[in-house]
Amino acid sequence: MTDAWQPQANSVATTLAELVRQLQISGHEVVVIQPGQFRTRPGPGFPNIEMAWFPGARLRELMDAADADAIHIATEGPLGWAARRHCLRRRWPFTTAFHTKFPEILKGAFGLPLAWGYAWLRWFHSPSSGVMAPSQGVLDMLASRGFRHLRLWTHGVDTRLFALAGSSGPSAPLGPLAHPVSLYVGRISREKNIEAFLALDVPGSKIVCGVGPLASSLRARHPNVHWLGVLPRHELAQVYASADVFVFPARGETFGRTMLEAMASGVPVAAYPVDGPMQVLGNSRAGAMRENLREAWHEALKLQRHEVRDRALQFGWGKASALFLSHLVVLPRHRRQRQRTGLSVLGHEAETLAKLSHKRHPLVE
Repeated sequence: MTDAWQPQANSVATTLAELVRQLQISGHEVVVIQPGQFRTRPGPGFPNIEMAWFPGARLRELMDAADADAIHIATEGPLGWAARRHCLRRRWPFTTAFHTKFPEILKGAFGLPLAWGYAWLRWFHSPSSGVMAPSQGVLDMLASRGFRHLRLWTHGVDTRLFALAGSSGPSAPLGPLAHPVSLYVGRISREKNIEAFLALDVPGSKIVCGVGPLASSLRARHPNVHWLGVLPRHELAQVYASADVFVFPARGETFGRTMLEAMASGVPVAAYPVDGPMQVLGNSRAGAMRENLREAWHEALKLQRHEVRDRALQFGWGKASALFLSHLVVLPRHRRQRQRTGLSVLGHEAETLAKLSHKRHPLVE
C-alpha cells in the first residue's frame, strides 16, 4: 500500500517502483495498491500529488482479494491509514516504512510542534512488525522519540540506467553548456533548501530538474538557471551524465535517492554533513560534505568519476530488495501453508521467508 506512486514525481514513488521491479525480476508477485485505483483529490499543501479520497471499502476489497503472503504499508497517507485499520481488524501483521520527515515539513509550513508530528507518526507505526528506515541516523532519531521495532533498510539505484560516462558532455535536452555544470534534481520546495544551491557562487552553468510549489517564483528570480521540470527517466540519465557536480542542499532528508543516481553516473556530490549524505557518501571518495557548500563543491569537482561510481555500486537493488524481504512478516495462514507445502520462491529468498514463517509476532500470538 502506498500513497506515493507513478506518475508522481518524487523520491518515494521512484524508490517503490524500482523496488517492485526488482522483486518481480526475482520471481515474486507484487500487488501494488495505490491512488490511481481510487477517486482522488489533490493533497493539502501538495497540489501536484493526488491522494485517495475515502478509500476504505475499496481498499478492503483489494486487500482481501490479494490473499497476500506479507503486507507492507509504505506511506502514512489515506491509503496507509486505511490499510493499517484493516490489518488490525483482521489481526494481520504488517511492516511499514519511514521515508519522509513530515513533522519537520509541517513545522516549517504550519508551525506545528515537532513533538505533535512525531506523536502522530509514532501512533501510526506503533502496531507495525518492523518500521523500515533508510539510515542509522534516522533509526537513532526514531528510537529517541519512542519508536519500536525499527529495521535498517537502505535503498538502491538502477546502475544500468544511470551508467558511468567517462567525462561530462552535452545533455540531450539542453545541448552544449558552459562547464563546470552544477546539477540539482528534486522537488522544488522549502524543505529541500534549493535556494542554497541557487545562491551558490561557482563558475559554469546550473541545471534544475524538478517541480514544486516554489518553482515559479524561483524561476523568475534566477533566469540564468536552466529549468527542466520533470524529465523521462532516460533523459534524466543523460542530464546526470552531463554534470560535473551534483549539489544536494537539503538538510532534513532521510536518505537522498538522487545522490545515488548522480553517483552511479559518475558525478560527485557536494552536500552538507547531515544524515542523508553521511549515509550515502560515507567515508568514500564519491563526494564532499562541508558546512560551507561552496567549499564542498570545489572539493567534489576534483574527484574521479570511476571512484564515485564505485560507491554507488554498493547500493544495487538486488541487495536492497533482499534486505527488504528479510524484514517482511508472513501472515499466519501462509505460515501454516508453508509448513505443509514448502516455499515456491528461489535461493536465499526462500531461506529468508522460511525463517520468517516461524517468527513469533505480538499481534498474532
